[in-house]
Amino acid sequence: MSALARLLSVSASTVTRWEDGSSAPDSDALSALAGALQVRREFFLRPVFDSTRPVFYRSLASTLVRDIDYQHAQMHWLQEISAALQHYVDFPSADIPDVLDGASYKQLRDEDIEKIALDLRRHWKIGEGPCTDVVALLERVGVVVGAIEMGTSKLDGLCSWSASECRPHILLATDKMSFPRRQMDAAHELAHAVLHKDVTEDELKKNLKPIETQAFRLASAFLLPSTTYPHEVRRPSLAALLSLKERWRVSVKAQIKRLSDLDIIPETHATDLYKLYSAKGWNREEPLDREWLVPEPRSLADAMNIVVDSGLRTKADLLSVEFTMSAGDVENLTCLPPGWFSARTAEVVQLKQDSARIMPKSEFPGVVVPFNRK
Repeated sequence: MSALARLLSVSASTVTRWEDGSSAPDSDALSALAGALQVRREFFLRPVFDSTRPVFYRSLASTLVRDIDYQHAQMHWLQEISAALQHYVDFPSADIPDVLDGASYKQLRDEDIEKIALDLRRHWKIGEGPCTDVVALLERVGVVVGAIEMGTSKLDGLCSWSASECRPHILLATDKMSFPRRQMDAAHELAHAVLHKDVTEDELKKNLKPIETQAFRLASAFLLPSTTYPHEVRRPSLAALLSLKERWRVSVKAQIKRLSDLDIIPETHATDLYKLYSAKGWNREEPLDREWLVPEPRSLADAMNIVVDSGLRTKADLLSVEFTMSAGDVENLTCLPPGWFSARTAEVVQLKQDSARIMPKSEFPGVVVPFNRK
């Protein structure tokens, strides 16, 4: 607040009173405040969009508080955008089965998680082979997905259930992204949505390590099913795992961990593979990482285009009526191209039909000639 006061050339006590609600900025001060914080004036005039569910992070202890606060705000905005768009567009119903059946996540064993992974595949009818696009699957089953640059290597994705929509929202990182990493990140956040829907904020802070372990185990089991993947591992070498990466689209490092979890290779063998993996420099980038385009979420961008193209709202209306954040933030979170709000909407022109060029209908209909069977 002191830094903001200096930026606005007002006293710190003035900003404090704005913050606690004992006074409000006048029109000029409100405009200056909006400019300094890169939001629109409406940001301060609309009712606060509230979501009380916890947000799942990979790590809390080693992540800067400002990074967590920033990503929490981004998730908050993602849920606000989603709620606004659903006034106009019907999103797919959330199809997240209750795999716990009233039990607590604390009661889950490794074999339970393996079974849950197979049950999810059967429920969503994706078979037991490679899942070629987890992001597309998430959107098909009613999960709202956004993707932004996190600005830190310690945050790969976030997940939070929306209290108002009763559906999960997932925010994925685009930093140093590859297709296998996007697959694992999306599956990891899906695991949180499936296993940890009812976890409280206090439980998350207290039991973060086992919660994260469960999410990674389910993500790995979902991407590499125990009933099929192990039968393709004839020789657990880096070369063999690299060949399997091309089919399953899962990193070599994650495959080593999967083989160790399933007791297909002993811990000593896994350690040797990790050492060789590191010696080859694959910690920075694995082979094949650049072979596939990273899929972007499409549901929110498609919904925005539907609303505008159908004439329900203009782009200016959406910014002034529905959203409190800036145009750039909305474009970023919804994976719309930069400048989408400022670009003119295309006009559809109905061409007149030239009556002189209309071919007259024939009095003799066509005849279907059958081929002779050989």
